[in-house]
Amino acid sequence: MEQIAKEIRAKTFECIASIGQGHIGGSLSIVDVLTVLYYKHMNVDPKNPQMNGRDRLVVSKGHAGPAVYATLCQKGYISHRELLTLNQFKTNLPSHCDMNKTPGIDMTTGSLGQGISCAVGMAIAAKLANDHAYIYCIIGDGESQEGQVWEASMYAAQKGLDNFIVFLDNNGMQIDNYTKNINGLIDPIKKWESFGFFVQSINGNSIDEIDCAIINAKKNKGMPSMIILNTIKGKGVPFIEEAGVNNHSMPISLEQLNKALEELK
Repeated sequence: MEQIAKEIRAKTFECIASIGQGHIGGSLSIVDVLTVLYYKHMNVDPKNPQMNGRDRLVVSKGHAGPAVYATLCQKGYISHRELLTLNQFKTNLPSHCDMNKTPGIDMTTGSLGQGISCAVGMAIAAKLANDHAYIYCIIGDGESQEGQVWEASMYAAQKGLDNFIVFLDNNGMQIDNYTKNINGLIDPIKKWESFGFFVQSINGNSIDEIDCAIINAKKNKGMPSMIILNTIKGKGVPFIEEAGVNNHSMPISLEQLNKALEELK
């Protein structure tokens, strides 16, 4: 799966470069978890995106849409040609995920905090329907400054939603600074445990650790799961990693695209 992750990173870069600017840092940081979910754990069908009983993924940090689109392209939901229409006129790939436009997207996101709330609703609906599907959700560490995240999480724990697995992209940065300088989570493990979640903290850019954590989360019963992904923003492309807080959204030139594609071979 490491090679697949490299290919998805390359596609993510191509997607953003097609319009010249985009949310590259936080897209690259979640490629590994997307790879493991779509290639190992999620029950989905690219030929039937609306399949009943499917697992669902809500990327609550919706600005990471390019990484999701790249993964969907890799899986065959959309063509490579379509991948290169990000945010362009009449595109089906807006900069933030939109369930009304893109096959394989289960929730429109971008307004931070709302995605996880919708995902909790999906998990409740699955329980009520006796559906054995899992509901996965990816949130950001900057996004975790939204009160709605914690309201939804309290409710998920109160309802014992063990079909609900949340990933925190803990890359330490947000749009305007390091999260610790804005309003960072102090001891996220204790924070999420205190909210009633089964918590694991791992290297969020390790395919093997992500896989093992999801397996453990599925064994957990009676409570929702939080997998803290300690990631590197811009992971996989050194000059993006080195840009630090400036890589949240940045212009991408043709020269930079070619350099990134070379590094991802």
